[in-house]
Amino acid sequence: MLELDGSQGEGGGQILRTALTLAMCTGSPFRIESIRAKRSKPGLLRQHLTAVLAATEVCDAKTNGATIGSQSLEFIPGKIKPGDYRFAIGSAGSCTLVLQTVLPALLFADGPSHVLLEGGTHNPFAPPFHFLERVYLPLLARMGAKVSLELKRFGFYPAGGGTISATINPVSRLEPLELLSRGERRSAQAESFIAGVPAHVAKRELEAIAKAFGWEDEQLLIRGLPNEQGPGNALFVTLEHENVTECFVAFGEKGVTAEAVAKRVIGQVRDYTATTAAVGPYLADQLLLPLSLAGGGSFTASGLTQHALTNIEVIGKFLPIDIQVQRTLAGDHKFTIETSHQ
Repeated sequence: MLELDGSQGEGGGQILRTALTLAMCTGSPFRIESIRAKRSKPGLLRQHLTAVLAATEVCDAKTNGATIGSQSLEFIPGKIKPGDYRFAIGSAGSCTLVLQTVLPALLFADGPSHVLLEGGTHNPFAPPFHFLERVYLPLLARMGAKVSLELKRFGFYPAGGGTISATINPVSRLEPLELLSRGERRSAQAESFIAGVPAHVAKRELEAIAKAFGWEDEQLLIRGLPNEQGPGNALFVTLEHENVTECFVAFGEKGVTAEAVAKRVIGQVRDYTATTAAVGPYLADQLLLPLSLAGGGSFTASGLTQHALTNIEVIGKFLPIDIQVQRTLAGDHKFTIETSHQ
């Protein structure tokens, strides 16, 4: 039984999700204490509990402590089984984080799976649907994973009510990936998704993007959604390069001007484009787990987050993997994942 401290490093829900994924994939049971100890509301919230229950169902696990507010959990995995799954968070809690918890495990099932998730699809502090679709899954595909995603309904914070459908085909193994440069830029676009929000909000966001980057009208897109899927507003900038696509997002919220929302995205894009790195800091964090399951790989990132450092620590408890992070001459961070021979 591996012992984990949920207050270590960044001290959030990611420690739990990474542990659940790796417990399913390796068959290693774990006990975690002080779950989300560094958050204002510690313990299991609805989306974290849904991830636990989803993992439990996918691998017939035995659990102790799987209740709302619990700060300790024991998880003893069984065999991963393919199937048709439906997981409803019942709030604006993130569908994508629950999906990312079970997806790697279902890749190693002995048949295809279909997963329907209900909850938040576009909210702060979690990768939105379009990030998974455009950025994360194409890289998994290069590693051999065949996963298709469909957004059936947007679910903005705080209402939620979104639906994502995923089809996951099994693989015998994941292949290592090397991603050291982004390559030439092929396209760049900004999209403002609005539901139950005045059109002028989207127009002003896109005008600020155009002014910052000198982009043409065809690169600026208003994506109007049915009012009942709102209120909600998400501003995306997608940069497609030869070797990788990156996506940056900011969300509209009450009392925050359209220009302030645009400024957040502009800052993220400038931070990334000021470097020569292949990936941004969020994608860097999310590549660690699949590359560790593949047994190797490397990539350069524009930033190193506490999230990534914490993830490296948790991965090291489950897998014989050595993850090194070094500064390059260009000032980027190079991550190297290798099977440990100790």
